[in-house]
Amino acid sequence: MGAAYAGGVSASLDLTRLRVLAAVARTGSVTAAARELHYAQPSVSHHLARLEAEAGIPLLQRAGRGVRLTEAGRLLAARAEEILGRVEGAQRELDALAGLRAGRARLAAFPSALATLVPDAVARLAVDHPGVSVGLVEAEPPEALAALASGEVDVALVFEHTDVRHARTLDDLARFEVTDVLTEAVHLVRPSDGRAAVPGMEALEDATWIAGCERCRADLVARCGAAGFAPRIAFETDDYVAVQALVAAGVGVSLLPSLALRAHRHPGVDAVALPGAHRRVVALTVGAPTPPARALIDRLVAVGAAA
Repeated sequence: MGAAYAGGVSASLDLTRLRVLAAVARTGSVTAAARELHYAQPSVSHHLARLEAEAGIPLLQRAGRGVRLTEAGRLLAARAEEILGRVEGAQRELDALAGLRAGRARLAAFPSALATLVPDAVARLAVDHPGVSVGLVEAEPPEALAALASGEVDVALVFEHTDVRHARTLDDLARFEVTDVLTEAVHLVRPSDGRAAVPGMEALEDATWIAGCERCRADLVARCGAAGFAPRIAFETDDYVAVQALVAAGVGVSLLPSLALRAHRHPGVDAVALPGAHRRVVALTVGAPTPPARALIDRLVAVGAAA
């Protein structure tokens, strides 16, 4: 190092040697750079000597028992970090593209989402990335979270009611990567009998109710409680088609979100959005999603925005 140089800058610089120089600049010594890169120290010195030959200008100089970068060495080390970052970014993009050519995304979703959001999202994915296949599992949020945590699926599409306090909500989502898909209105569903729409829950204290899944039932109980009464629940079913049929038959009233009404709308019911009542739909993954899972989530978000 520090010998006289006669040639100009080489037409190409080796990436491994640039990585070594960047490590020396970061760590402050050849020994520390060798330790960081898991190289033998003589190998690091060899790469630095070859890099100086390629550059055609001294990059390091002796400083006591160690070395320090010359002005040219500092300049090249800074550029090396940029070059290596771009190369690694390009490799990640190529890996993602390869995954989207022959990948698979497994999705667990609740019934009304499977009947509305999911078909459009899968169709868009098939057009954009025909090599990606999608596996679908019908599951309410607790089961979808369990399948996601166990690795049975890559993405869980779940919902939570966010505007009324419940005794129990979704499990802590901090352990998942969360992507918002949409926020939908919650509707009061009544028999279509020509009466004016009910303005609020307070007018339904004497009504008979049809309740859904555990979380939807908790939402119903909480909303009725906020209005000052406990609902009289006579029927329980998770089937939004059956709920509307029961309402149309005049045996009770119910609450249903927009997706359920979009998936199926009985002609014998009226639905009015409750002011301020919403349900949040989110896509969850464990850590950063795989490229196929990310592509599927992006299309779920796009379909949710359109909805």
